[in-house]
Amino acid sequence: MDHDLTPASQALLQHLHGRFPGRDVAVLAAAPGPIRDRVPTLHIFSLAPQEGGQLYATAGLWDATQMHGHGLEFVLYAPIAADEVHVETLTMIAYYHAAGHDHALDLGHTVPIGQPWIPGSACDHLLVSLPYPWGPKLETCAVPSGHIRVLWLLPITEAEKTFRHTHGLEALEQRFETAGINPTDSHRTSVVP
Repeated sequence: MDHDLTPASQALLQHLHGRFPGRDVAVLAAAPGPIRDRVPTLHIFSLAPQEGGQLYATAGLWDATQMHGHGLEFVLYAPIAADEVHVETLTMIAYYHAAGHDHALDLGHTVPIGQPWIPGSACDHLLVSLPYPWGPKLETCAVPSGHIRVLWLLPITEAEKTFRHTHGLEALEQRFETAGINPTDSHRTSVVP
């Protein structure tokens, strides 16, 4: 399936191989639906699970949304489970982001996902964050005509979303750090009562 990838998606795939040596990366189709009208080249990369979590990444979003060679792709760190739920989440985020204008996501933005991230989870929003668990080298990926900024989608609760909008991103991130949250724990307690 690699032959279906755009040059930017190929560059992202190589970037992931460089950041996570020895881990296989599966190239998955986007969830079915209207995504092909908005992001025709969207794929989801799924890295082989490691240490209680699995990393997923959008690929092809940059091609549909970049401006002057600069655009985003997103990663989601999830508990090891069936790929379908995470592919659906990333497909939805790609569709939302690619609408542009008020829907374009960036660092610090939050987006509702309309249901628990994982069944039974209190987290029903995503926070667009720096990819802290993997260090700054994951964030920037060179492509033939610019660069991809890779941002992390961290599942959060409604209360955490409200706190972020009231007190700012740094204050919320400080609460996450103080609480020592496990980002793949779908049943974690909110850091905001």
